[in-house]
Amino acid sequence: MGGCLCGAVRFAITLPTKWCAHCHCSMCRRAHGAPYVTWVGVPSQSFRIVEGENRIVRYRSSEQATRSFCGTCGSPMLFESTRWPGEVHVALGCVVGPIDQAPAAHVFFNSKADWVHVSDDLPRMGGSTGIEPLPG
Repeated sequence: MGGCLCGAVRFAITLPTKWCAHCHCSMCRRAHGAPYVTWVGVPSQSFRIVEGENRIVRYRSSEQATRSFCGTCGSPMLFESTRWPGEVHVALGCVVGPIDQAPAAHVFFNSKADWVHVSDDLPRMGGSTGIEPLPG
């Protein structure tokens, strides 16, 4: 389960998830007001809105992507893209309780904010796709 800050929107995820990663792209950083966003990828059929569908506002952030947030409290929650058809990306900060995997990588790492220092051992991915291995 999960949802927004005010509780107007609630969703359910059926495990297993597909992946979990920290995204450092500038669009995610600006949309969330954060140094990076931790996303969990879920097959579309494993995600459903339980409450508040009418409170969700969708914003087309690029030709390929739509970001969804609560129209009441503004919590950014979801990302969908034609790059990853059949997937819903859920902001892990909106998920209540554990999921089946921890973040496995930093993606779009070459786009990270200059002031961000990462000290974990997770793989750093980037390049033109954002998910290519970066040299050590």
